[in-house]
Amino acid sequence: MVWIFYWVYLIAAILLALFGFNLLLTAWLYWRKRDQTIPLPRLDEMPRVTIQLPIFNELYVVERLIDATAALDWNRARLQIQVLDDSEDETTQIAHARVEYHRRRGIAIELVRRADRAGFKAGALAEGLKTATGDFIAIFDADFVPPRDFLKKTIPYLLARAEVGLVQTRWGHLNADYSALTRAQAIALDGHFIVEQTARARNDLFFNFNGTAGVWRRACIEQAGGWQSDTLSEDLDLSYRAQMRGWEFLFLPDVIAPAELPPQIHAYKRQQFRWAKGSTQCLIKFGARLAAARAVPVFKRVEGLLHLAGYLMNPLLVLMLLTLVPLVALQIQFAPALMLFSFAMFGPITIYALSQRALYRDWRARMMYFGVLLLLGTGLALNNSLAVLAAITRRGNTFRRTPKFRVENDRDAWSAKRYALPIGWETFGELGLSAYALIGAGIAWQLHAWWTLPFLLLYAASFGLTGALSVWHARGLQIADFRFQIFGNLKSEI
Repeated sequence: MVWIFYWVYLIAAILLALFGFNLLLTAWLYWRKRDQTIPLPRLDEMPRVTIQLPIFNELYVVERLIDATAALDWNRARLQIQVLDDSEDETTQIAHARVEYHRRRGIAIELVRRADRAGFKAGALAEGLKTATGDFIAIFDADFVPPRDFLKKTIPYLLARAEVGLVQTRWGHLNADYSALTRAQAIALDGHFIVEQTARARNDLFFNFNGTAGVWRRACIEQAGGWQSDTLSEDLDLSYRAQMRGWEFLFLPDVIAPAELPPQIHAYKRQQFRWAKGSTQCLIKFGARLAAARAVPVFKRVEGLLHLAGYLMNPLLVLMLLTLVPLVALQIQFAPALMLFSFAMFGPITIYALSQRALYRDWRARMMYFGVLLLLGTGLALNNSLAVLAAITRRGNTFRRTPKFRVENDRDAWSAKRYALPIGWETFGELGLSAYALIGAGIAWQLHAWWTLPFLLLYAASFGLTGALSVWHARGLQIADFRFQIFGNLKSEI
């Protein structure tokens, strides 16, 4: 049994290090082409564009979304807006009122309702496509506020190059300064878009449509097989099918579509669960086909597989904790070379630091919240591991949306609003893992296994923070009141 623990720990550490070192490689790929730009082509014509707004129970933000979309600067005769509404509450009445208002103003906008939610978001997008009149399809989720010039900054790229099937833009943040939780999320998303998406796009690697704030060529959607609902990541699914058929994608980091970050930890967990499960489902769906695609360069295939497998890092983190404590208690000695794997931790640090440096003058102050992101990233490992397990065992496939509350500044509150989520049973698992790691740290201290202490204490703090914040938010306390004073003090000193 001891050797089983040892080899499980060793294999998990090696695989986790592989992901970490690959992030360092991604940072290098970004750095070497960070100054590359694609000039905005001239817009000589305005083609027909359909904007799809898939919504489900979004009473707090649907009006903001429709109004922002109706204000887009485009020839009204060449623009169609579809509000794809699967709602079961008064969202439909609010949406209908705004649709009628803008229709009276001469905007071609319609409310599309279905008999059921078959296929969830993918099903709604597919249904809308049946009556779409545009050659290009722009998609915005309910929490987004597209800028007025969005189409004029994206459509020209699709007109200039017939081989481009998708133009993806960068997500901005409407409420990044709301709390420590939203600040940490903003850092994570900035790292993804500025470094990871840029590196993949500019080095001809697979990258994905992020589900919103992008424009598709309709022919690309149709030739790639259309929207499919057998995974919870219909965006990632279609992205890989299209690129494996030869379509090219563009990423525009300088075009920003602001969105609302989840202010409640339970909403953030739900979002991460869906992404983790959907990504793993896509790995299962495309992994073997991608590995065998000889027409695709080996390096691109490997990076594609690592991209799809990214959420496997979460069960690896949990396995390392579960096996490390008994190995420490039994005083099992590890090879000194294993310590080299620790350098893989510089991967995520580098990604996030580069993104903050590229975007903000006060990037050093913003990076003070990297510690919060580190704790949350590790603390979500159980939540995301359950998602990976659900994908592998093919258990259920319900699309659970991330609730939005229209929280834009620290005076806004979410706790009394209808979509606030209750505590999940995984919270008790997180608190249990925190206690387990603390016991392991105590054993390590007694046995002078000093090198394991930082890792065990990190686990204890991470799962402890995630679990405690989940309990706090379930009691209805506002996150706006949850302040990490030490970070505020550090920020004021910089």
